[in-house]
Amino acid sequence: MTVGQADGVRLRPAREPKPRRANDAHDAKHTAPRRREATRAERERRIREILGRHAVETQDDLVGRLREAGLAVTQATVSRDIKRLGLVKVPLSGGRSQYVAPERPSPADVLRRLQHAATEYVLSVDTGEDLVVVHTLTGRANAVAAAIDEMQWPDAVGTIAGDDTILIVPRRRAGRGRLLGMLRRVMDGGIP
Repeated sequence: MTVGQADGVRLRPAREPKPRRANDAHDAKHTAPRRREATRAERERRIREILGRHAVETQDDLVGRLREAGLAVTQATVSRDIKRLGLVKVPLSGGRSQYVAPERPSPADVLRRLQHAATEYVLSVDTGEDLVVVHTLTGRANAVAAAIDEMQWPDAVGTIAGDDTILIVPRRRAGRGRLLGMLRRVMDGGIP
């Protein structure tokens, strides 16, 4: 019997398996971490955690860290989260900077934000039967509503913002006029 034959059957030498490339599509599909959609509250919680543990210099860094944490996020969504959380960039050495979550803003900062939002974005304010209605430039209602909510006026239960309209819900009907007056003073650059 010769090598390669057994009982009249010709044997083939065993093949070594082909080496697989590291970027093989199969590997990428089966080894990539699974990401899931997250609620806004969960994204914001994770963003705060990440900023507490890591120096995040760019939105891309933050997107990458959220994805590493298993969240399916886009740069546009993270950009909105950054704006909503009020994150700011603070300078580091060497001309670099990083995102930080601001401490609770001072009452003066809160008032300044409302004055800016009101003088720049508010077109008019009026009252309905039980509500105060604020008309803003298109796309600016959320920013103005957030500034109003941040004031924590005792007469206001809260706000509901659309694209260019805000409804302010007074705690009592009698508070409606006070809210209207405060908003008009702020629109004129004054103090509520």
